[in-house]
Amino acid sequence: MPRPVEDRQTQTRTAEPPPARVSRRKFVLGAAAGLSALAVARPWTASAASVADSGARVIAEQRLSPTMLDLTVDSPALAATAMVRLLHPADWTPGATRTWPVLYLLHGAGDDYTSWTRSTDVATFTRGADMLVVMPSGGRDGFYSDWYNRGAGGPPRWETFHLTELRQILERGYGAGPVRSIAGLSMGGLGALAYAGRHPGMFAAAASYSGVVHTRYQGARGPSLIQGVLVKDGYDPTALWGDPNLNADVWAAHNPYDLARDLTGIPLYLACGNGTPGVLDPPGTPPDLFIEPLCAEMNTALARRLREVGATVTTDFYGPGTHNWPWWQRSLHLSFPLLTQPLRLGG
Repeated sequence: MPRPVEDRQTQTRTAEPPPARVSRRKFVLGAAAGLSALAVARPWTASAASVADSGARVIAEQRLSPTMLDLTVDSPALAATAMVRLLHPADWTPGATRTWPVLYLLHGAGDDYTSWTRSTDVATFTRGADMLVVMPSGGRDGFYSDWYNRGAGGPPRWETFHLTELRQILERGYGAGPVRSIAGLSMGGLGALAYAGRHPGMFAAAASYSGVVHTRYQGARGPSLIQGVLVKDGYDPTALWGDPNLNADVWAAHNPYDLARDLTGIPLYLACGNGTPGVLDPPGTPPDLFIEPLCAEMNTALARRLREVGATVTTDFYGPGTHNWPWWQRSLHLSFPLLTQPLRLGG
């Protein structure tokens, strides 16, 4: 499994890096106060029914609050363990015959499964909603894909972990139902739309916030952003999808822009700023001269393409705003009705 250079001395077999940067600029809206007092870790012996077909299983649980639970999953698809954070209703019971609809929230590059609860109000904002909110590990720079690895395949297989192993575990042992929506930020915005496009019918709605949604944008500009992130963190830049030119078909198969026709039939939401500091950015925030402006161009191109093929897309291209957490919390709030209406909450 490809790993960052700095992780090669790590002795534990895990798909999760140490606590990482929130984004290019840290902005933490608030920590989950008081959770440490409630945290209780315990080994978990999964029932046969809650084990994925591959043998993936939960090997530990940690209760963080009355409605927040962390799962440690042993994953053959990753050849490692990975973490998943679960928000659930107060009346949720694991293993119950009742099921709940699911909202998946995907994190960005250089971050981890804790990011949404650490950096937004998602835990309080969704309290009372009759659904599960699933926030899985996506790897430091996993890009929500089964890695090409020079054509050899093999781990890390993030797509298989999320959409097969984890889905089966949640459906068999944690009350997840068959109706799902998905959203993500930055790298996670790519993941949300790529998953919805690559698996038509699996998700009832999808949203991307400052997403890298056109990975082949303008020849080298899109690939350079993806590969620059990989190189920065010590990965082989061709291990993910191969060479952008020689393996253009692999790149296209994971690119929301190229998957536009497969995204028709469900409501979609795209949000992005332009990199100029806006009203939600902390005082003194410098302009974002690269990431958010490029994402804005990608999102504009994708929105145009989606409308060309007849997709239903809502856009919030809000102008001033950097690649930063306050904007992604805002986008979650604004897109929440679009994401949850198809879930038929309480129905």
